[in-house]
Amino acid sequence: MTKRLVVITEIIAPYRIPVFNALAKQPGIDLHVIFLAETDPALREWLVYKDELQFSYQVLRSWRMKLGTRKILLNWGLNSALRKLSPDAIICGGYNDFAYWNALRWSHRKNVPFFVWVESNAQDQRGKTKLVQSLKGRFLRASRGVVVSGKSSANYVKTFGVAETVIFTAPNAVDNVLFANGASRIRMQKTTKRHELELPERYFLFVGRLVREKGVFDLLEAYALLSPDLRQQMGLVFVGDGSERALLEERASKIVAGSIIFSGFVHRDELIAYYAMSDIFIFPTHSDPWGLAVNEAMACGLPIVITQVAGCAEDLVLDRWNGRVVLPRNPSQLAEAMKEVAGDSNLQRLMGQRSLERIGKYSPELCASGMAQAIYSCCDDHDS
Repeated sequence: MTKRLVVITEIIAPYRIPVFNALAKQPGIDLHVIFLAETDPALREWLVYKDELQFSYQVLRSWRMKLGTRKILLNWGLNSALRKLSPDAIICGGYNDFAYWNALRWSHRKNVPFFVWVESNAQDQRGKTKLVQSLKGRFLRASRGVVVSGKSSANYVKTFGVAETVIFTAPNAVDNVLFANGASRIRMQKTTKRHELELPERYFLFVGRLVREKGVFDLLEAYALLSPDLRQQMGLVFVGDGSERALLEERASKIVAGSIIFSGFVHRDELIAYYAMSDIFIFPTHSDPWGLAVNEAMACGLPIVITQVAGCAEDLVLDRWNGRVVLPRNPSQLAEAMKEVAGDSNLQRLMGQRSLERIGKYSPELCASGMAQAIYSCCDDHDS
């Protein structure tokens, strides 16, 4: 019997579209997605790829405001939308917006199974105040079950008293085929594209926001610790923007040997070229719920150097197999790992092949299947 599933999530993020497309194709699932807003211009500059949406959806009216240091998103029309849709189950993409709490209350009144989709992990430093932790635990325990992205998030939600029997894993994913095929095409015209984007012959790559908690200053310091000879061979490319960019550029200008490039924010289709022509992907974060840029880099066949606190590290990167796992806030260890992988072309190639092999287990279809399993289980119980 077909079940109407409503997923509530904040914005039309490009990396979520393939997952929702796959979820809409799951047997017995009638999917409708409610977005709280189209995008968040203060946080991301993503294009909204509406032509790729192959599922039923709507965008609620919203208003963003700032209260002290916190950003608040207010919505109208959620209750009305849920009443019209009459869902058999709800998956909510978080607990940090008022709309999510509203949806939880609505589900309890209507006796509709409610799941929360969690990516956070114990190492994620965001919102770790006692009040926030208390509210988070209350939200999780009030839900019928929890959909998690991987091992770190599963272990995290257990600390709030969530039973293992109601935890469902939907492996975090990007469109692997899009990135792998795009990278193959770019490599066929590598010289032309490299000249067009003014990129070094070989380089380490970082993709993400240029803010301190992403470890970008550690990466810059680690690059400076490499020998001048290695820096002459391997450039460093930052793709992204953020509040620390000016300071990063100032410090980078003092590193004499080597090449450091700041490419700014790049949209998805052009971003593939940066992955395709790079040698090693570096993810030096201090705190991150997952890190989907790592999925993208692996889909493009890159070895990964990552800090152990990244949410995806435990799932995606096996130390000395498809990359290196290092301590956060440790530029010297990061530099050693960069040197090790960059200095051995055979190791680099083997690690890249293994990344491509491993990321196949983290596809939009498998992510969608994990969500669907949660709905099948709860709706079977709900019907009985």
